[in-house]
Amino acid sequence: MTTLVQPVNDTKDPIVRDDLALNAPQKPLIMGGGIVGLMVLAYLLATQHISQSLLLGIGLLLGYTLFHARFGFTSAFRRMMAVGNGQAMRSHMLMLAVAVTLFAPILAYGTTLFGGPVAGYVAPLGVSLVVGAFVFGIGMQLGGGCASGTLYAVGGGRSVMFITFIFFIVGATIGAYHLPFWTEEMPAYAPFSLATSTGLGYTGAWLVSLAIFGIIAWVTLVVEKKRNAPKMAPVPSESGWKRIFRGSWPLFAAAIVLALLNGLTLLTRGQPWGITSAFTLWGSKIASGFGMDVASWGYWQGANAAALEASIFADSTTVLNIGIIIGAFIASAAGGLFKFTKITAGNFAASVIGGLMMGYGARLAFGCNIGAYFGGIASFSLHGYIWGILAMAGTFLALYLRPLFGLSVPKSSDSVC
Repeated sequence: MTTLVQPVNDTKDPIVRDDLALNAPQKPLIMGGGIVGLMVLAYLLATQHISQSLLLGIGLLLGYTLFHARFGFTSAFRRMMAVGNGQAMRSHMLMLAVAVTLFAPILAYGTTLFGGPVAGYVAPLGVSLVVGAFVFGIGMQLGGGCASGTLYAVGGGRSVMFITFIFFIVGATIGAYHLPFWTEEMPAYAPFSLATSTGLGYTGAWLVSLAIFGIIAWVTLVVEKKRNAPKMAPVPSESGWKRIFRGSWPLFAAAIVLALLNGLTLLTRGQPWGITSAFTLWGSKIASGFGMDVASWGYWQGANAAALEASIFADSTTVLNIGIIIGAFIASAAGGLFKFTKITAGNFAASVIGGLMMGYGARLAFGCNIGAYFGGIASFSLHGYIWGILAMAGTFLALYLRPLFGLSVPKSSDSVC
């Protein structure tokens, strides 16, 4: 008996399998990933504040969770726009509901585990946000993954995602160079928080947020029924307690775990989970190494200047990203799924364009699917909702662009998506 299952590669249709059993664990790779993780941990313990070591552990768990659940933002937006399947979008709403429940008291209290200040991601509203989120929405559909998806796909061995990853960094660096034009010469408005800009406070903003998430979840159910959307294909998995370590995890379980880990990140470093600021830092340091006067860019003035001068291991977002890659690598090996995949001319070109667009868009929009959408909404920022709407619009346009590169788009006639 054969069945259709979700592929590891987000750019492909569901694939035919004889069963839903996982491959045998790749034990040498698991050991190798564990050794690398311990080496990074030892270095952080010897050179950085203890919070960096804790963030490495959080990153490992984030990567492990993302891979085991195939928790996608790119595929969730695409399924919703292409065929009306809202299963993954509803898991997003659950994740956000848990996150705001955790963020509200943390932001109200205002102190980290180590006594530092706490601040959510509340960003300005303007042309920069609108253009950046729309561009990111197109880019993530061409690049085959969002910011978190790129990291966990690299950890899982998807070869083409290394191309997306490289050009994501390039795009983020170019975006940093251009950012003053978008923020200073284009129309912009002050940040708007549902909690502090309305008089609702964090309790009122929490209740409003839960209502919004409930309405969005209900709308996805209505759309799904009206369009008779195909269901999501299953993912190969273990059963019983082994499923914890070898996957696949239900989307609702991953949604809760990701929200808990984001709350712990906020408590540890005083900011929510983010990804793309590290890409900008890495790209800028590389550009500086080639003689470019990166320090004179507007982006690297003020509070950002210190990060450019310091070690990348002093950057908490870098440490989280490293942890995600290692965690996803171990998760893929535990499922016997680590394998370098084929690169074609089509997916190579899409990855270059998609990576550049995601990097550039994330910088303009003050974050990606994690920093702006997840972190922004969880922080009660209006910019997070605007980001989601514009990224969804970019996704709709990208549905017509993906086939030009040989990438699939779900169809209503599919038995699963």
